[in-house]
Order: sequence, then structure tokens, then C-alpha cells
Amino acid sequence: MFDLTIMKIPQSKVNNPEQLLETQEIGQKLARLRIARAITQLEAATRAGLSRNTAYRLEKGDPGIAIGQVIRYLHAIKPGSTIIDLLQENDPALARLQAAEKTQRVRPKNLSDDERYDF
Repeated sequence: MFDLTIMKIPQSKVNNPEQLLETQEIGQKLARLRIARAITQLEAATRAGLSRNTAYRLEKGDPGIAIGQVIRYLHAIKPGSTIIDLLQENDPALARLQAAEKTQRVRPKNLSDDERYDF
């Protein structure tokens, strides 16, 4: 009859490009939340009971990661948080990170500079 051997198929072949972008977005949001809360990737992985390699793959948006692992990793970073919270990015730590990332002038702006460089 038929030989029904199980073949491992890469997730990139099964998922369409939009789905791959969604998993990458979730991974990026997890990474930003982890960084904003000053937690190392190894620490978050250990808290979630995952290997560091799995945490790395998760943050890179690997679509082969199980949803249960995503939720455990999220809870390791911010206990009690939901996927909805993650997607809405409403954590105060993220706002602080974003403010810190904004570029700032090295020195205060001087009005005479405007006049001097006004051609």
C-alpha cells in the first residue's frame, strides 16, 4: 500500500508570508518587553523552563515555537500578562525604554546658533 512516513516540513514552507511576519512581530515585542524590564534572555528562559536557544528562536519569530512556550516566556518576563497586553504594548517599562531611545542634543540649543547658520 502507501508508505506514510512522517516528514518534517519547515514552517517557512507551511506558513504564508503574512503569518511569518506576525510571528516575527510577536518575537520582537517579547524581546523589547524583556529588554525594557531589564531581564536577560537567559534569565527569562530559565524562569519559563525553556532553553536559551528556544528563547532566541522565540524572539526571532520562529513559527515552529508552540503557543504554550510563548505564553510561558511572556509570564516569565511579566507575570500575569496576556498576549493581548503584549500586542497593545501598554507596559510602562516600554514607555521608559522608548523615551530613553530618543536621540537627545549633546548640548542645549542656542539662539545665536540659528542666526549664525542662517544662510
